[in-house]
Formats: sequence, structure tokens, C-alpha cells
Amino acid sequence: MENKTFFEAEERDYRAEILAIIRGDYSEEQLKEKLEEYHDNDIAGILEDELTAEERERILQAIGNEAMSEIVPFMEDAGEYLSELEAHEAADIIEHMDADDALVALDELDEKTRNEVLEHIEDEEVKEEIELLDSYDEDEFGSKMSTNFIVIKRGLSVKGAMKTMVAEAAENDNIYTIFVENEDGTFYGAIGLKELIIARSTVDLEELICTTFPYVCDKEIISENIERVRGYSEDLIPVLSSENGKLLGVITSKDIIDIVDEELGDDYAKLAALGSEEEHDESLLQSMKKRVPWLVALLFMGLAVSAVVGMFEGVVDELPMIVAFQSLILGMAGNVGTQSLAVTVRTLGTDEESDGKKQFGIILKETRVALCNGFAIGIVSFLIVAVYLCLFGHYGISFALPTAGCVGMAMCFAMMISGFTGAAIPIGLYRFGADPAVASGPLITTVNDLVAVISYYGLAWALLLHFSI
Repeated sequence: MENKTFFEAEERDYRAEILAIIRGDYSEEQLKEKLEEYHDNDIAGILEDELTAEERERILQAIGNEAMSEIVPFMEDAGEYLSELEAHEAADIIEHMDADDALVALDELDEKTRNEVLEHIEDEEVKEEIELLDSYDEDEFGSKMSTNFIVIKRGLSVKGAMKTMVAEAAENDNIYTIFVENEDGTFYGAIGLKELIIARSTVDLEELICTTFPYVCDKEIISENIERVRGYSEDLIPVLSSENGKLLGVITSKDIIDIVDEELGDDYAKLAALGSEEEHDESLLQSMKKRVPWLVALLFMGLAVSAVVGMFEGVVDELPMIVAFQSLILGMAGNVGTQSLAVTVRTLGTDEESDGKKQFGIILKETRVALCNGFAIGIVSFLIVAVYLCLFGHYGISFALPTAGCVGMAMCFAMMISGFTGAAIPIGLYRFGADPAVASGPLITTVNDLVAVISYYGLAWALLLHFSI
């Protein structure tokens, strides 16, 4: 009998189990009890993908609005689900959610439904928290913060701090870091839950407080500071008011993951020459709006490449065979440029100390690597082209060797320049305060096509016409 690991032997299909429970013959009380055994994320997936509106309503009646408020944040399109409910039901669910999750869900509703739901929210404190988050721009930390955290006043004893923490833990589940503020509400520091639990009652609480705990300000731009925040690897990062230093909220580790995912998606979109990341359910017109501007710009750059080729019409007339190897050189140049671009954008995104000297080092390294690779590929290209022209093209040695040499030299030069531009262009954009990912793959490829065409046909004009037969 084949031995299996624990996980192979115990592999379970949670989706199938949850679906069987939901469609089983259970009372509402039994249904609630059984669903409590599963993670909210698994239940959210079933709610969105597998169930009818009637089945979703049955689950809501069984588990209640408060339990549903824990599931909704895991939905891909919470707005679609909330739209099925009566405005007062949706409002009750929103009231039990963290303000940042509530705002995301509300933003997925159409304007009319959103206003109706907001009107039915009775808790003024919840309304104020949602309005506060909604007052920030999307690219500011304030728009992503959660108000779910525990804060104590400076000057308490260890026993007093524990008492406050236990009292607030009933309402806030982000308890692993406890924040400390001064009497005027300004941020003072933080205490780890473990340190507070194991501390003796005779210990001065001041000794447990980390006054150098990392923080961000509500008006700081996310894309410019996310790497700094991520580097601390903290469960919670406090968000302070830019005006007075008061503690407004926290960025959770889940928020950081979501932010990094959004930033990566945006960078991938730019690397593919898209205005912004596309969603799978976007309309045809929305997708076209994101793609057409870049395509038009690349069209004109492509016309510039064609115009340069036209300038070498005389060379092509005399040596038509060299056109056969044009795509080879252009393709390799584009590949090298894309590699250098990817490495450079990634380096700029992770290196907080990326000063001018280091940036110059990146350009130098990428150019050097591209030159060495170009030299190696150029030699291989020379041999392959020479053999091809002699054996299959029926050309003499006097033509085959110079032509192969021209291809090899053009290959080496084009790859070196491509490595340089692939690093220099995004770094140049970075130095001017622009997003380096704007130097998209298609943009770099088109620039390198221009360089490759000039170098290839220029060398052919300078060298090969003297050896034409």
C-alpha cells in the first residue's frame, strides 16, 4: 500500500462540503452551526459562484447580518451581493464591517443604491469613519486605513493597560499590537501584546513602549512609501494625521498585501502598454480606451522605424538578402531591452537607497551584461548565417563571410544598446519623478527596433557594398 502524507490522506474539498451543507435538509440553527466550522473566504466563494439569490437569502437569515459582515469583505464583487438585499439589510451589514472594507463595498454599488444604503446606516460613528476614509484620494494611505485597533493612554500601569486592552478587544480584533497615545491624542508608541501579557505588574509600562515604532501619515502617497512600510513586516502600521500627529487608523498586513498586489497589477499593465490594469468584466469601450492611446503612440514610433528603413532603400536594392536577417536582429534587441527593463524596474521598486551612484551602476551593469551576451550571440549568429549562405543560399565565401560578419556585429551592437536603453530610460523617468514602469515593454522594443535598424543597415552600407557580387 502506498504511503501518503497527512495532507494527501486528509485532502478535503471544502467547496463541495459547504455546498452540500447549504443544500442539505438542515434547520437555520443547524446551518449556522455547521457553517461556523469553515473559513469566511471559502463561504464567500460559494456565495458568489454557486448559489442562487434564494439560497443566499436563506444563508443570511440563518447566520445573521453580523456574521455576514465577516464574509462580504472576501467577495470579489461585494456590491453585486449587497444590491440583492433591501437597503436596510445592506446597511446593517455595512455597519458591522471595518470602515475600510465597508467603503470598498459601497464603492462597488451604483450611486442610487449607495446613497440609499448610507441613509439607512443609523450608527453616526460608522458614518463618520466611512466619510473620513472617503475624503482621501485613492493613492493616499488614509484611504486604506482601518479604524479597528486598540489604543491606550500613556501613563497607565501594566494592570491598567491589560484592563483597557481586554475591554477594547470585544470591539476590535486587531489586538497583536497595542498603540499608546499622549493625553492630547498624539501618537507616542506601541506595545506588542506578548510583551504586555508576560510583563509583571511591578514593571513600569514605559519600559515596554517602543517609541520608535514605524508609522505613515494619512496624506502620504502609497506608491512612494509602500516598500518602506512592507520592509518592517509588522502586523499593523499606525496612520497619523499629517496636521497634528494624532492616531487616525492602522494599515493591516492584509491591506499591505492588497496594496502591493494593486501596485504590481498597475506595473504589469504599464509594462504591457496599457493605461491601467484591466478588469475581466470591463466593457469593450473601457478596454479600448486603455489600449488605444498607447497603440497610437507606438504606431507613430513604428512609422519612424519604417522611415529609417526607407532611407536605406539603396542598400536593400543592392543587397536584398540582408533583409532576411532584419527580424533576427530586431527580435534579439527587443528581448534584451525587455530583460533589462524588467530587472531595472524591479530594482528601483525594492531599493530605497537608490541614489544616483547606484542608478549609474545599474545602467553600467545592464550595458556590460548585454555587451557580453551580444558578443556571444553575435559569434553564434556569424557562424549560422555564414553556413546558411554558403550551403543553402549558394553564395561564395567572399559574400557569405562579410554578410555574416555584418549580422554578427550588428547583433552585438544592437543588444548592447538595448541593454543600455532598457536600464537608462526607466531610471531617467524615475529621476524625473515619473513611474519607471511607464517605459513599457512595447515602448522599449520600438526604441530598440530603431537602434537596431540604423546599426544593421548602416553597417551593411559601410561594409557590404564593397563585397557585393
